[in-house]
Amino acid sequence: MEDTTVKSNFKSEEYFINMGPQHPATHGVLRLLLTIDGEIIKKVEPDLGYIHRSIEKMCERDSYQQIVHLTDRMDYLSANINNEAVCLCVEKALEMEIPERVKVIRTIIGELTRISSHCLWWGVMGMDVGALTTFFYGFRDRELLNDIFEETCGARLTMNYNVPGGLMFDIHPNFVSRVKEFITHFKTKIPEYDRLLTDNVIFHKRTKGVGVLSREDAISFGASGPVGRGSGYSCDVRKYHPYSALSQVDFNEAIRTEGDTFARYSVRIQEMWESLSIVEQLIDNIPEGDFRIPTKAVIKLPKGEYFQRVETARGELGVYIISTGTKSPYRLKFRSPGFSNLSLLNHIAVGGKIGDLVATMATLDLVIPDIDR
Repeated sequence: MEDTTVKSNFKSEEYFINMGPQHPATHGVLRLLLTIDGEIIKKVEPDLGYIHRSIEKMCERDSYQQIVHLTDRMDYLSANINNEAVCLCVEKALEMEIPERVKVIRTIIGELTRISSHCLWWGVMGMDVGALTTFFYGFRDRELLNDIFEETCGARLTMNYNVPGGLMFDIHPNFVSRVKEFITHFKTKIPEYDRLLTDNVIFHKRTKGVGVLSREDAISFGASGPVGRGSGYSCDVRKYHPYSALSQVDFNEAIRTEGDTFARYSVRIQEMWESLSIVEQLIDNIPEGDFRIPTKAVIKLPKGEYFQRVETARGELGVYIISTGTKSPYRLKFRSPGFSNLSLLNHIAVGGKIGDLVATMATLDLVIPDIDR
C-alpha cells in the first residue's frame, strides 16, 4: 500500500509582537513585549515609564498638605483611600488623635470607593473577554457613587476629601440618605452581575484554570489585594492592621484557594458584598463632632521615619516617610500594589495564549499610573 503520510517540513519559530503601549487590554499606557511560538506565549516583558511623572520626587519638594493631592493621581480609582494613607501617616507622626466622626466617615468613603472601583473593574473585565454589556451595567452603578462623591467633595475621579487632621468638608446633608438608597439598589445588582457573567459557561471556560498563581508564588512576588487572596494568601490590611473605624465593624476576608483567573474574579465579587456590609454597619452610626482638627498652616513632622499601610481596591499601599523636621519629607516612598502584582504576569502567562493573557491581566486589575509614579 502506498504511504500517503505527508511529512511536514514546517518548524515553529519564535517571534516578537508588541502589545501596547496603546492597547485596550493593558488599561493604560503599558507596553508588553510578547515572545510567542505560534499562539503560545513564551515570555512577557513589561515596559514601563510611558506615564511616569516623578510623583515621589515632587513630594520631596511639596508640603504635607500638598502631597495628599498627588496621591489620587496614582491609583485614581482608589483616590480617597490613597489620600487617607498619607493623612494617616502624617497624623501618626504628629501623634494626632482624630475625631471619631472623621474615622467613621473616612471608612464609609473608603469602602464606597472600593465598590466604585470594583464596578468599573467588573464592567471592563467582561468587555475584555467579549461581553460588552457588562461595561454598561457596571458604569450604571458606578455613576450613582460618583454622584455621591461629587456632592460631597466636588469631584468624581481624583477626589481631594481627606486632609491631615480630618476632612476638607463635612458630609453633605443628603449623604446618609443617598448612601442608604445606594445600599438598597446595589444589593439587587450584584446578583444581576452573577447572572450576567459569573455564572456564564463561556466565561468559566475563559477563566477557570487560566493564569494559575500558587499561594507560595503569591507571597514570593509580594502580591496583595484580591490577587493574593485569590491564591489563598490572607493579606487584607483591614484585618491585620485596621485603621480609621475598621476595628469597629465585622466583615469577612474574601479568600479563594484555586489561584486562577476565576478565583481572583470571585474575590472581588465577594468584596463588594463585604464593603456594602461595612458601610451598612456605619451609616446610621456616624458620631457627632468636628470633621477636622485645626492644624498649622505649614505642617512639620518630627525627625524620624514613619510608615502607614492601607488596603486599596488593588491591594496594599504603603507610605514611607523620612522626615528631617522641615515642611517637606526628606524622602517619601510609595509601596504600590500594582507594581508587585504586575511583576508576576510573566510567571502566570507563560504557556497560555494571548486570549488567556487578556483575561489574566483583567483580574490583576492594573492601574498604570499606580505603577508609573
